[in-house]
Amino acid sequence: MITLRIALDWTPNINHIGIFVAKELGFYNDKGINLEIISPLDDNYKLTPGKKLENDIADFCIAPFETVISLNNKKNKIEAVAIYAILQEDLSSIASLKSKNLDSPKFLDGKTYASYKARYEDKIVKELVKKNGGNGNFKIDYPEKLGIWNTLLEGKADATWIFNNWEGVEAEGNNISLNKWSLKDYDIPYGYSPVIITKKETLNSFKNQYKAFIEATRNGYLFTSKNKEKVIEILGEQLTEYDKKNIDLKKALDLSTPYFGDNYTCGRMNPKRVESFLNWIVENQLENKVIKSQTLFSNELL
Repeated sequence: MITLRIALDWTPNINHIGIFVAKELGFYNDKGINLEIISPLDDNYKLTPGKKLENDIADFCIAPFETVISLNNKKNKIEAVAIYAILQEDLSSIASLKSKNLDSPKFLDGKTYASYKARYEDKIVKELVKKNGGNGNFKIDYPEKLGIWNTLLEGKADATWIFNNWEGVEAEGNNISLNKWSLKDYDIPYGYSPVIITKKETLNSFKNQYKAFIEATRNGYLFTSKNKEKVIEILGEQLTEYDKKNIDLKKALDLSTPYFGDNYTCGRMNPKRVESFLNWIVENQLENKVIKSQTLFSNELL
């Protein structure tokens, strides 16, 4: 039995469901794996998932694809690789309360955006505003991560980045009307988010065990799509008290399952989609063109 550790990006939510299902139902144990799940609440979000991977606190981390780029191109380079895409499509949006009367992204000019301080995030939102005819001139605040969504709800910010299958579900359940703008509607390519990331060095050293980990994880997500009542019960036990009160898990799951993929696509990343995102990053001078020749993802474990 080998112990492997995975660092979550957020408190347990619908994007993590396949992992909790695989752990609860013994899919990892069947592969000889004792999986430890590291919640960001353990250190109150002090270290990012990427930093936990870098510092060997975790063997895997969940993060946006941008984290892979960041790790491979920081001063103290970490050779990391994305090995599993949890969602096959981007389910995120830039959102604003309808009561703010920001009917399209250009109206964010002169307003306040609550940022997660993620790599490229602020630039992406500025480009979104420009694509809609605005100037991209707005104030950017960096609240505590767990408070960003509430910052929007309390009217302290005019827009922020959300997952439609989580915060979007919460808003709908509480009769909160949102204006939501997806990047694809404004011709801005985006990579996969979230993905499971590991270090190339450990992947090469433990390829069989890591392949078993991915197979069990994949089975967790495939099981999820066909056994909704059972998996809702499993994830429900992991939620914070706030999320238990505010999230309709059935709605969140119904929104998510079409994007976990089928027997072939589950976990896979499309090279053309990754290439499009990397090209956009280089064209907007966010990274050197060297990223286009780096091996940043792999489907080999699927």
